[in-house]
Amino acid sequence: MGMVLLTALGVGGATVIGAIIGFAFKNISHKFSDIILSFAAGVMLSASVLGLILPSVEYGGKFGIITTIIGIFVGAVCLNLVDKLVPHLHKIAGTDIEAHKDTGLSKVLLFVTAIAIHNLPEGIAAGVGFGGADTAQALLIAGGIALQNIPEGMVIIGPMLASGVKPKRVFLIAMGTGLVEVVGTLIGYLAVSVSQVILPFALAFAGGTMLYVISDEMIPETHAHGSERGATYALLVGFSVMLICDTLLG
Repeated sequence: MGMVLLTALGVGGATVIGAIIGFAFKNISHKFSDIILSFAAGVMLSASVLGLILPSVEYGGKFGIITTIIGIFVGAVCLNLVDKLVPHLHKIAGTDIEAHKDTGLSKVLLFVTAIAIHNLPEGIAAGVGFGGADTAQALLIAGGIALQNIPEGMVIIGPMLASGVKPKRVFLIAMGTGLVEVVGTLIGYLAVSVSQVILPFALAFAGGTMLYVISDEMIPETHAHGSERGATYALLVGFSVMLICDTLLG
């Protein structure tokens, strides 16, 4: 449990580290933002496939592939429902963020809600990974999520500062979004600790939520400002980095 808690703090703390870097480079260009977010998307894609979905098939036994496919779709549908039901600013980065209609919440609150929706499944994925016997694999998943949290933390600072939020409050918000991942990690770990029977489904569920975030938010955002080519290669680099790490630790 101690390792899980330290990992949770590390995953959440990576967002804060990114936010500190973001304060140093407040005016991040769309092109640079797209590239680093695409790199993060590649890391997440690799972590979800190698660390969650494939192990789900392995742990599922004879009918593992069926359980995995169901888990992927249930995870994606659940996040889709949350996306529709909870008012929030849809895009995860950029200054041209569009709000859901008919909401009386402030732009900052909507923005933070969007980040929380994005971060919670990542935390759950990190925690679920510790349900298996392969601790190294679980640490790899958590490390991948933490790695992509750094650039993500960087790019959320600019929009909040541009909207007039005071730097101190921006930093507290960044810490809050990191805390969401800490909570998610503990939820994921406790869920699979209660019963190993749900482990294959839980792994696939977490993988499905991550795939949903990548496809629904990260890739569209990074391809919206004319940097599609660079963003695509950055995604491949991120995927390859995680692939290399998985091979070296395997």
